[in-house]
Amino acid sequence: MRLYDTAKQRVVPFEPGPTVQIYVCGITPYDSTHLGHAATYLTYDLLTRRLETLGHTVHMVRNITDVDDSILPKARALGVDFLELAAAETARFHDDMAALDTRPPYAEPRPTESMAEIIDMIRVLADRGFTYQADGVTYFDVNKAPDYGQLSHYSREKMIALARERGGHPDDPRQHDPLDFILWQPSLSDEPTWDSPFGPGRPGWHIECSAMSKAVLGRTIDLHGGGTDLIYPHHECEIAQSQAANDAPFVRHWMHAGLVAYQGTKMSKSLGNLVFVSELRKTADPRAIRLALMAHHYRDNWEWFDDEIDGSSALLERLYAAANSSGAGPDPRPYLTRVHEALDDDLDAPAARQALDELARGILSGAGVHERAPGALRDAAAQCGLDLDKPLP
Repeated sequence: MRLYDTAKQRVVPFEPGPTVQIYVCGITPYDSTHLGHAATYLTYDLLTRRLETLGHTVHMVRNITDVDDSILPKARALGVDFLELAAAETARFHDDMAALDTRPPYAEPRPTESMAEIIDMIRVLADRGFTYQADGVTYFDVNKAPDYGQLSHYSREKMIALARERGGHPDDPRQHDPLDFILWQPSLSDEPTWDSPFGPGRPGWHIECSAMSKAVLGRTIDLHGGGTDLIYPHHECEIAQSQAANDAPFVRHWMHAGLVAYQGTKMSKSLGNLVFVSELRKTADPRAIRLALMAHHYRDNWEWFDDEIDGSSALLERLYAAANSSGAGPDPRPYLTRVHEALDDDLDAPAARQALDELARGILSGAGVHERAPGALRDAAAQCGLDLDKPLP
């Protein structure tokens, strides 16, 4: 298997051991699952399934960020407890992921349940001289991390601009450097608070994932994933603090999924143009949603158009009819080879999807004498997370 590595900026062999340790940044549960979420988590589901087919045991950890600077204001605006909001949206997320037939994670840690590990990692960073305090806020000093920027390869100017856009505080005069980031901060009067050696408060966003991944998977993991919007600052900050605290490489391979726009406009909560999986499921088979997402390569930024579901629904009908045909078809082996080679070639889901479709069309046209073709199509589709034994609605 060969996968694009964000840090190396090229496609390289991915050769993990028998057990593969994967950490994927999960949702902050303050809104419903949208297509951007679904596309990202489908990527790592396809990766997990392919690795399992190749004989690996996969420990894929996907966190739930149940306390940070996004969920707390939303809970305040709705007048509900932040954990109540998190529980409701997490349940909806789980329902959507189950409908799309994604593998459940090996573990699903949450900051509120990992506070001891988070505080301990900050304490280690403080003891090693990587932090400083100002007005009760504990910051990470990026100037103590000489390799800061090794993942993104962004210029300092771009990193400052993205920090400003994505939850950082580069204009805060208390910071020694605009790129420094918060490890621990005092809580507002209506926010949850934990006792710590740095004063009562709550953690910053980045330290949560570093502590949770270490607690479940250890100091060094095989692959870390998420959307491309997490490359900076979130994942860059994770590298700096994890390697400073652990005296070990943090991640062997970095993998990021592209972003989804809606009919020409970036999909975002502020624009109100999110396409929710739960809404699509009201009119479309979840397998058709999965096929629609598989039409796009995971690294591409792409646009969703409402009519995409129509073509994918028609494809699902072809696949189902062929897989449950009593007739014969072409020799399935070349098609199965194409599916496997596509997935091994930087997880090329569109090419795998095309191979499945061509095999289905061959079966339905009566081309060939191979009675194994329908069963082979079912098996290959199942490796892509498509259950063709289940009847169409």
